[in-house]
Amino acid sequence: MQRKALRAALVEERLNLPDRLQRADLLQRVMRIWLVGRPDTIIGAYWPIKGEFDPLPALHRWKEDGELQGGPQLKRIGLPVVDKVHKTLTFHAWYPGCPMEEDAFGIPKPKGTETIVPTLLFVPCVGYAAGGYRLGYGGGFYDRTLATLQPKPLTVGLGFTNGFLDDFEPEPHDVPLDAILNDNGVVWPLR
Repeated sequence: MQRKALRAALVEERLNLPDRLQRADLLQRVMRIWLVGRPDTIIGAYWPIKGEFDPLPALHRWKEDGELQGGPQLKRIGLPVVDKVHKTLTFHAWYPGCPMEEDAFGIPKPKGTETIVPTLLFVPCVGYAAGGYRLGYGGGFYDRTLATLQPKPLTVGLGFTNGFLDDFEPEPHDVPLDAILNDNGVVWPLR
């Protein structure tokens, strides 16, 4: 199946999952457990679209837990802002209640907050495969962004079990993720 048709089929399947809310609850738990003990203080994520898993509740809890424990550094969450010229992403500070506006693709982004550089980046997966490979929406924004971010953040894909592709062939420009989490647990381990 060509990638465009595969993307469309996977998004449609995800939107129609009868148990998507239960799967999302399980993935929230997997994500929260996976974050325990991580040294990161700045995590990048995404605003969920097209039935994607929403990582923001787990990240807000991670941030609150750090503040309650009186950690030495403030924990921060960043959401992507599209650079239309370079077709890359920068990450801007986000918090619940943060003023938002739509980006060039109609996706909410933080309005007027500072740019931050994540050391850990959660990436949405339309599909994913062994070896840490991810099928995104085809724009290449994450691949181009990861090629330029310094230092390179740890990358973790998030998706539901239905997104696993057992016969996926990565393209030469595809950059594997460091880990992939789904509603069953860790799919692809850290290297």
